Amino acid sequence: MISAAIETQPLNLELVNQQLEKVEASELVAWGAKNFHDNIVMTTSFGIQSAVMLHLVTRLIPDIPVVWIDTGYLPSATYQFAEKLIQRLELNLKVYQSSMSPARMEALHGKLWEQDNLEAFNHYDQIRKVEPMQRALRELNVKAWLAGLRSEQTKHRQTLGRVAKQGDIYKIHPILNWNSRDIYKYLMAHDLPYHPYFDLGYVSVGDWHSSRPLTADDTDERDTRFNGLKQECGLHLPKTREEEESLNSSSL
Repeated sequence: MISAAIETQPLNLELVNQQLEKVEASELVAWGAKNFHDNIVMTTSFGIQSAVMLHLVTRLIPDIPVVWIDTGYLPSATYQFAEKLIQRLELNLKVYQSSMSPARMEALHGKLWEQDNLEAFNHYDQIRKVEPMQRALRELNVKAWLAGLRSEQTKHRQTLGRVAKQGDIYKIHPILNWNSRDIYKYLMAHDLPYHPYFDLGYVSVGDWHSSRPLTADDTDERDTRFNGLKQECGLHLPKTREEEESLNSSSL
């Protein structure tokens, strides 16, 4: 196991990824806890299969801050699903919301999601997701972030290491190499629930106005979000098309 002096020098990501390439997901979570102590968090959207990462991480780091960006526009089923997981897993939940209420936003900018253009969608995400997420990272003094990205989801994710860096924050990807079958097996093995919208044909669920079920005409699962114009989850605005694909809202 690596013993990294996080406080005094940056990680050698190439070396770290060589050493951690084949470790189990739980070992990578434990590595993150050992090296980043009280400065590590995880995020959740309480999406289709969010229970996987929530269970995997909290059984090893029970008190880890779990950041949830509540846009105020989530389906009622998401809030109900979240409450069940919060109680069952005893989550140390940190809810962050925009400083601008939905009513005020709509009064000033209209219903941005109805404008059906990328600029409006980005503006919406900046207000409701990006700003509160950046505030959470600052207030919680985050140095490492456990994320449920998987390489099979996009081409760009295939290029990611199990440990990466985004700005000044290290991103740790415990289940990067898992496939859909691995996810299913974990859910079944631990008797974990998935979001009720899965039974309605959803492969990804975010805000009620920007998510829809998968149809036979869809060529990509990401087409079910933001009318196919925008694929990222909204916690960060992409700078390139590859980053946009990488930040696609996944079922985790």
